[in-house]
Amino acid sequence: MAPRGDAPAADSASRTLVLGIDGARRIVRCGPNAAAVLGREPGELIGLAAADLVGEESKAELEGLLEAIAAGQERTAVLTVLRGGPAPGGAGQGGEAGTDAVVTAQPMLGDDEPGGLLYVRVALPPSERYQDPGLMRRALMDDPLTRFGASLDLDQSARGLVDVIVPHYCTTASVLVLESLVAADEVHAESGSAVLRRIAVTSDDRNPMWTATFPVGEVLIYPEGTPYREVLDTARPVHLPHVDVGAASDIARRWRRHPVSDLLTGVSMVLLPLIAKDTLLGFIACTRVPGFRKFDAYDVEIGMEFASRAAIVIDNARLFSRERATALTLQRSLLPNRLSAPSSVEVRHRYLPGSKLVEVGGDWYESIALPGARVALIVGDVAGHGVRAAVTMGRLRTALHTLANLELPPADALHVMHELMIELGEQEPHFATCVYAVYDATTGTIEVASAGHLPPLLVSPDGANDYLTIPPAPPLGVSGGAAIESREFTVEDGSVFVIYTDGLVENRGRDIDDGLARLQNIFGPGSTERPMEDLAKATLAGVYADHHRDDIAVLIARLNRLPEDRRASWTLPSDPAAVRRARGLVRSRLDEWGLGDLTYTTELLASELITNALRYAPNDPIELRLLFERTLVCEVLDRSAALPRLRHAADDDENGRGLLVVSQLAHRWGTRRTAAGKVVWCEQTVPGIDPDPSEPASSWPGESHHRE
Repeated sequence: MAPRGDAPAADSASRTLVLGIDGARRIVRCGPNAAAVLGREPGELIGLAAADLVGEESKAELEGLLEAIAAGQERTAVLTVLRGGPAPGGAGQGGEAGTDAVVTAQPMLGDDEPGGLLYVRVALPPSERYQDPGLMRRALMDDPLTRFGASLDLDQSARGLVDVIVPHYCTTASVLVLESLVAADEVHAESGSAVLRRIAVTSDDRNPMWTATFPVGEVLIYPEGTPYREVLDTARPVHLPHVDVGAASDIARRWRRHPVSDLLTGVSMVLLPLIAKDTLLGFIACTRVPGFRKFDAYDVEIGMEFASRAAIVIDNARLFSRERATALTLQRSLLPNRLSAPSSVEVRHRYLPGSKLVEVGGDWYESIALPGARVALIVGDVAGHGVRAAVTMGRLRTALHTLANLELPPADALHVMHELMIELGEQEPHFATCVYAVYDATTGTIEVASAGHLPPLLVSPDGANDYLTIPPAPPLGVSGGAAIESREFTVEDGSVFVIYTDGLVENRGRDIDDGLARLQNIFGPGSTERPMEDLAKATLAGVYADHHRDDIAVLIARLNRLPEDRRASWTLPSDPAAVRRARGLVRSRLDEWGLGDLTYTTELLASELITNALRYAPNDPIELRLLFERTLVCEVLDRSAALPRLRHAADDDENGRGLLVVSQLAHRWGTRRTAAGKVVWCEQTVPGIDPDPSEPASSWPGESHHRE
């Protein structure tokens, strides 16, 4: 006869008795350790009904196990078994107190009468626990070690470690590591005075004072003269076979933690250092409370063997935590922590890295408010994944941010980026795709240029949506092909503009055309009236379960023109008298806007800008424009391509001081070229209005990758 299935695994904290049951549900075979498990000799059990093993409250459950044997099934239950046998007058009616046992029933296969096996497993009494070093070593070194070592999280690894060492080695255990490990810094040659953090605590004696007195997460320095300080100073195990009242009180007094005295009185203690690559990482504090066998030298040897393996797991988790923290810091520094746009433009973004392990990639997005109620909207994708792609992405994003602030047109900015990628490619081959758009909220037009990127989606208020046709150009860093060109589109108020990377619309199981069609369906009729947060969430719906996806970056903008009552424009003749007329126009408009406090300064700034235009474009009309948004912007447009520059005039110079005055009075100033000439502008802050508001708060998966 042979059992069907595997026998229940034994562990160091239990003892198992095997009983053979026949078809009449009587005990026909009995293991030799019946006295240790049930307090009765094997001969006393042979011939007894199996029901006589348990108390009345467990008979029904035992019947269920026996019926499972008859049906050829295996089943397990927790039953109250009787030790010493039933008292006279019936089983379980006054005999010795029962004890809980895990009973497993297994059917037998053979030619004899149908029957089965009962495995009765009871906990060892405290006096007998930790007696068998072979069981203790097997419980510590075999499967449990690989189980808790599978995690690369420092806290999870520590919790798995104490769950293995308790109850197989001790009754209470805690893991302490150097605080520099938790902070993801390099480990230094720290010893006794090192700052430690307790990252895991557990006990099985049901005393809550252990976790209350030694709380998880506590940061501490152990005092001189304690065994904890000794293990840090020597990096060797500390063995205290018995901690008497005096020693426990001395530790509590030095530590200034009075409950420690009661907890440690009478315990046996071993402190096991965690050493990996000749570096002390921390230690494991193990105790056995009174009533259990005290630690001996062989226990210390077994514990150190376990600690040496556990230290490797802790070190691996430490290295992973440090690398992950470095990667996240890199990501947060490379991606924008906020987006800016004119008040008439609402912007939302989403970013998801393709790798949950590294959490960095080559995709990026940008929304940069530009002077004159304009905004640069950018999305790009560096080929590849991980830190290398992220570093290249950071270079490109920084360069594009600079080019945007220099107010280069989209096509010119991407051409400069292309030259930069060619230069970077000489050191390490790289290429990237990018779409760059500039929306002008005063004219309602958007200028778009693309370098090998997927087409933007423009959704009109009437529900129509189309992918914009942009002159094709190769990716940045790829030589040859057509030059980068831009195209201008007129945008209706309330339209939604969507730019994205290929990870959103393409993966291994879906064709890119299907992905593009899905995106169009998301932004179908009525989508322009939906809240922006709902649209942003809808774009990523269903992508989280795709473990083979690429990095994803999405930028969504609802485009509206600046209201007409917030902008004013006048054409002035190329005549010195235009300066006086401009002052009057500025004064009247600021009075309408309730900005009388800014009148004098704005008149002076407008005078200086118009005087500069008269000097460089003496024969062409001049346009003066005021924009009241979050700031007050004064712009002067002329037909000269010469860009003015700030300089310090000598004492005998008759000119050259105008822009110096502008730079002193304005919050910001600058210039940009246009198709017909140039614009010189200056900006003033408006009292009571934040000129640079933060992006609206939102919470979404992936946000933690790059925001504090």
